[in-house]
Amino acid sequence: MQLSIAIPCFNEEENVSDTVKDIAAWFTRRGIDGEIVAVDDGSTDATWEKLVALRGRYPFLKLVRHETNKGYGSAVRSGCDEATKEFMGYMDSDGQFNVEDFDCLLPHLKQFAFVTGRRQHRADPLVRKLNAKLFGLLTFAVLGVWVRDINCAMKVWKRDIWKMIRPTFSTGALINAEIFYRLRQNGIPWKQMPVRHFPRLRGVQTGANIRVILRMFRDLFRMKRCVPR
Repeated sequence: MQLSIAIPCFNEEENVSDTVKDIAAWFTRRGIDGEIVAVDDGSTDATWEKLVALRGRYPFLKLVRHETNKGYGSAVRSGCDEATKEFMGYMDSDGQFNVEDFDCLLPHLKQFAFVTGRRQHRADPLVRKLNAKLFGLLTFAVLGVWVRDINCAMKVWKRDIWKMIRPTFSTGALINAEIFYRLRQNGIPWKQMPVRHFPRLRGVQTGANIRVILRMFRDLFRMKRCVPR
């Protein structure tokens, strides 16, 4: 199998090396012709330096750098735009997902063009869990899209549909909602499978930032008006 995995990174100096090493080891065990596209989204710590050092060890590691922080959605989009393999996807670089759980998703690409994870037991604070449920309900109310755990950061799809589902509006946490909105617009069915989720042990969880959350809710209504039907 040919597979590109994009990993967005923002101030993940404590996690990114382990994430890249784990993906590389999994590629080897599974015999995957893979590439990793790491996107440093304007980090202010040593994330970029860590990635540059790793590139010397892993020739299939491609690097993209945003000089300023453009947002989670922009980082995911930049990484996916650089993907070259037959199949592509993304996962977070913060250690809360295990790359081996792609084994739960990949077999379903034989029947579905897009496969997404669903966290079995979400290892996040209660406030963030409640926010996720509210966002899921609001996404259904505003966009008519219902996906349990819509923001699960482990997804994979056939590369030839990227041009149809590529987000153009979202630069932040709303990217997942836009992807599913475009999947529905284009009549592309998807499959959802359970994956594991682990507590964040190092670094700061930016998704819990109240400004990020409020912007996500605000942009949901703006996207309804701006994204062509």
